[in-house]
Amino acid sequence: MGPLQTVVCVKQVKQESVEEWDETMPLPGDIIEGVAEDCADESFIYAKIRSEFNSVLGKINRGGEYVWLKVRRGESTLKLQACVVQDRDMKLQKKFTVRAASDERHIAVLADMTYEKCFQLQEMSRRVVNLDFKGFQRKGMRYDWKSKVGIYLPDRRCTVVSSILFTPLRHECGIEAPTVRAMAWFSAAVSSGIPLVFLNIQTEQIITSENKPVKGKELTHGRQQIINTTVNILQGIRLWFLPGVSEVSLVLIPEPGETRFGMDMKRTEEGFICLSSVTNGTAAERAGMQHLLEQANRTNHLLVISRLQGKSLMPSTVDLEGYIHCCDNAEIKQTIVLAMENAETIQLHLMSWPNQTPRELGAATLRPPN
Repeated sequence: MGPLQTVVCVKQVKQESVEEWDETMPLPGDIIEGVAEDCADESFIYAKIRSEFNSVLGKINRGGEYVWLKVRRGESTLKLQACVVQDRDMKLQKKFTVRAASDERHIAVLADMTYEKCFQLQEMSRRVVNLDFKGFQRKGMRYDWKSKVGIYLPDRRCTVVSSILFTPLRHECGIEAPTVRAMAWFSAAVSSGIPLVFLNIQTEQIITSENKPVKGKELTHGRQQIINTTVNILQGIRLWFLPGVSEVSLVLIPEPGETRFGMDMKRTEEGFICLSSVTNGTAAERAGMQHLLEQANRTNHLLVISRLQGKSLMPSTVDLEGYIHCCDNAEIKQTIVLAMENAETIQLHLMSWPNQTPRELGAATLRPPN
């Protein structure tokens, strides 16, 4: 079969409650090979394209009575019970689709799709309904989480590892494009002087829903408009990274009469917050921040703040429009200003390159043991 050959496939389903999906329902990625009024093999009618399949469904439509679907899912061919229903999204011509026999909300959206795209959707559906063989039985084991977190993390409120999720742009199909953008973002960040350490990259299922009112449909008792919910399943790319080889924890302690901590910050193109200058004779200089900034400048690196008061300042998501979601500058400034007004200390975590961290600062290493 050629790579561009298409088959009739379930593109998505109109049911928002993803946790209620199961393997007896038509699932995204299912390749529909045939339909019949009973489950005998010789009864199935086959269609190669969506228009042919629509004609078959129209002929056997029995107003909601059960039919049988023969679908290909992974290496298996399954027979599923379903109901033929009219596709309400098609206004200009009468088209039919199928819904799950066990749930009238679970309506399939059918389309002509390539095998590659079908298999990608099948993988996402598999993760949702957890069809994998579970293997050996599991037993719980006690673990001293409080002790381990206190010993092995730079700050017990911090996760150390960070990630950013790249959502496919509206015109993108497949995982190649978001993967390219993820690696371009990572390479650009490192090239600009941000000490990121690559950990992993993985695909991640992104489930979104869209509510559309059905025109002319209202409930008589409350005049409430009926809503159709469309569930979209996208495949994004999550890139995991460490904030350098260590995170340096600094505590800035203001003295009586001081009005600012003495540091200026800026945002990089990739969405990170870094220090641009430190004022002499301030809490920032006393904490050792000036020394770290001078050392970073000498090696053409950036001094990046990974956390403020234990909260991450890392960019987290790239959305459908390509915008990088970052921490709000105004909120960061307000946190610092309020701490100064109340004469409170603030804690910063800084990202460090190898050999950049002075020993007296006691940074927690993020490298695995030798």
